[in-house]
Amino acid sequence: MREILVDGESLRLEDFIRVVKHGWKVKIAPGVKEKVNRSREFIDRAIGSRSVIYGITTGFGDLAKVMIPPDKIRELQRNLIRSHASGVGEPFPPEIVKGAMLLRLNTLAKGYSGVRYELLEFLAEMINRDICPYVPKKGSVGASGDLAPLAHIALAMMGEGEVFYKGKLTSASLALKEELLPPMVFDAKEGLALINGTSMMASIGGVALHEALRILKIADISLSLSLEALKGIPDAFDPRIHALRPHPGQMECARNVLKLIDGSEIIYLHPSKERPQDAYSLRCAPQVHGASRDAISFFKLLLEREFNSVTDNPLVFPDDGKILSGGNFHGEPLAIGMDLVTIALSEVASISERRIARLVDGHLSGLPDFLIFSRGLNSGFMIPQYVAAALVSENKILSSPASVDSIPTSANQEDHVSMGMNSALKLLNVIDNVYKVLSIEVLLSCQGIDFRKPLKPGRGTSRAYSLIREEVPFLMEDAPLYVEISKVEKILREDRFLSFVEEAVNGLL
Repeated sequence: MREILVDGESLRLEDFIRVVKHGWKVKIAPGVKEKVNRSREFIDRAIGSRSVIYGITTGFGDLAKVMIPPDKIRELQRNLIRSHASGVGEPFPPEIVKGAMLLRLNTLAKGYSGVRYELLEFLAEMINRDICPYVPKKGSVGASGDLAPLAHIALAMMGEGEVFYKGKLTSASLALKEELLPPMVFDAKEGLALINGTSMMASIGGVALHEALRILKIADISLSLSLEALKGIPDAFDPRIHALRPHPGQMECARNVLKLIDGSEIIYLHPSKERPQDAYSLRCAPQVHGASRDAISFFKLLLEREFNSVTDNPLVFPDDGKILSGGNFHGEPLAIGMDLVTIALSEVASISERRIARLVDGHLSGLPDFLIFSRGLNSGFMIPQYVAAALVSENKILSSPASVDSIPTSANQEDHVSMGMNSALKLLNVIDNVYKVLSIEVLLSCQGIDFRKPLKPGRGTSRAYSLIREEVPFLMEDAPLYVEISKVEKILREDRFLSFVEEAVNGLL
């Protein structure tokens, strides 16, 4: 059985993706139970001593001044989940919800949350049995954690609300009954520990990061195809240039392009004598793609740190005999990080659109106007450039940072919030747009390469070209191009595209 160990310390993006996208199971690591039990025992002693503990013997948010009697502690946790399950809008895809459950399990496994070990076991069972709660996308301000979205997960654990199970939406009570899982009855601190944290926005960040890292490689392939179609000059990718400005991402992009165009007859057999250098969208692509690479690399470090952090409140330190209230649930690190990735990916699409514009402009490309025979009678690829321009413009709007916004909540007790969920949702939209822009560039550049025949492209670019041409033929006359754009996007999103191209060049950075 393929599984990952959950220990609260070592969860990496690759493990996260194995669970949420490839169906790996989770197993709680040895040693976790002891840490969790020690923390729980301390909570029980504190309750027995009638201590005042936020969210355990008090209400929540601005209601923290309201004391809760011991016989109402379980009711308090149940009411917390029911009242906070107030999200609206379309539901998250099950993979994002499963990711949030994995991250919540991992943070609880560190042993600072004061929950019973049974709670961790229940979360693991839901993940392994593929029971994914119905969680609306909207309603989190990303400060006291993702309260509303995570409450929908906890609600399903109580046997209430709905879940995606066996390919359909059904009641949580029915799914748990079919799996012989008695619904959870949350004890002191447990409802709060489940919802007071950044797990939902971090899960979105994990799925988005996985796509962003793929996009970076696809963007280098797309650039290389355009370089072939436009008969570009390879000098700008010479490693000697980039060694003098050694940003890692810049050097990686340049190396990727040289590997992809290696052996190109178009570029090397008859080098261009018409101009000494290319326009910025080709010549400066390593600097632009590279800056995006470096920003996304920073986010990967930040996100994996967050994966293995404790983000609920209050926190239990049994060795010190303390229960401390703090603000680890605040989503600001993720909010700023995801705003940064949004900007980085938007720039990848922006420079791609400029290459698209060159491809359709016969005055700049040396190719037929709009890449079509009988132009005038045919409009060719005129409008896909419009589409790319529209998507890039939308990305500019979505790149306005959500993390600089704040609206006070809970009667001004929570008077600064991160809006990290808005950052996350915007990022998902931008990723979809970037895939579409790159699909248009790949479609057009393959058409341009056909006009360069009988000269052949390089080792990597020829692989990419051949895979596209398996499903999308050369355009002889006008046709509805949305079909072709959609086909190319489907190819780019499949793992086989990258693996097929990378196989020819011994991998891309």
